[in-house]
Amino acid sequence: MTRPFVKMNGAGNDFVVVNALETPFTPTAAQVRAIANRDTGQGCDQLIAIEPSDTADAFMRVWNADGGVVETCGNALRCVGWLLMLSTGKDRVTIDTLGGPTTAWRVPGPVGSGGPEGSTTTAQVKVDMGAPRLDWTQIPLEEAMDTRGIELQVGPIDAPLLHTPGAVSMGNPHVVFFTDRQDDAFVRGSGSLIEHHPLFPQGVNVGFANVLAPDRIRLRVWERGAGLTRACGTGACAALVASSRRGLTGRSATVEVDGGTLRIDWDEASGHVFMTGPVEIERTGTLTLQPAPG
Repeated sequence: MTRPFVKMNGAGNDFVVVNALETPFTPTAAQVRAIANRDTGQGCDQLIAIEPSDTADAFMRVWNADGGVVETCGNALRCVGWLLMLSTGKDRVTIDTLGGPTTAWRVPGPVGSGGPEGSTTTAQVKVDMGAPRLDWTQIPLEEAMDTRGIELQVGPIDAPLLHTPGAVSMGNPHVVFFTDRQDDAFVRGSGSLIEHHPLFPQGVNVGFANVLAPDRIRLRVWERGAGLTRACGTGACAALVASSRRGLTGRSATVEVDGGTLRIDWDEASGHVFMTGPVEIERTGTLTLQPAPG
């Protein structure tokens, strides 16, 4: 079975995007892993299907590189939003996800940068990520805690390397540690340890945020089911919310990720988080799906 695809990225967080508006696209977990494999497949952090929706312009389904279905992906929302705006001629589109609906629209001017060499910044897209979910039951956590700083640490009890992260759901679960330790080995080791911690019944995305100024954050993210990524849109939103709740930043900041920059604004009036950043089209191609065994 073959399916055309578009390879895209948002600030370096890359996706294989399949149009499933007319023909269903239902890959197995093994097929997703094969597509996402950077050595033998197309290579991506997430596989995305654009499906029909009765309540929005489209429904976005997301598979992580490990084959698991997840609720949403902020950078993918920008990419899918741009494709829908191109195909419909609209300036603004609505996208439904397992994590809830959102709105995307194009904005003028360069507010972000990045992406693999050779890719082209096609547009800057802003998405309404909705209100952050801050109660422990909404993350979710296994037990009641103040999500401004939850009871979790890495390392010796009397001298932990990481401790007391903020917890936020942006439609998917995040913890955000505040640290200047952001080297690959530290992020991989700590992130993989925390991702499946018993405190998080659905697993968790792990952010490592270094607050550089009241309006600037350097962020690296170990993404649940995908590992260390060049960018994580929901992670950038979670980092700003967690930082603001601790009084480390205001309600708006530029978030520096490995693949570029994202602008995050936590609007006080609506309570919604808005993310603005680049959308890039890398190439198009055709997937060849191997049939499932049996």
